[in-house]
Amino acid sequence: MMITREKTLSIGKYLVSPLTRRTDTGEYAASVSIRSGSGSATHDRIFRFVPQFPTQAGARQYATEQGLAWLQAAARA
Repeated sequence: MMITREKTLSIGKYLVSPLTRRTDTGEYAASVSIRSGSGSATHDRIFRFVPQFPTQAGARQYATEQGLAWLQAAARA
């Protein structure tokens, strides 16, 4: 299984990294890493998503959108 880390976005104190991997069925699964802090105080949240996508670009876009939505919700809280 090969996981591809896509372009990382720096937003405020967060790094949002969309991740994709090809599944056994040939589709793509999406996940996103949201990292904050630095050094020994680094915290990394990984979200894995159920939908699968026919293209890697579709999985990447979905992961990016979900990561940004999480940041917006966190900012409102």
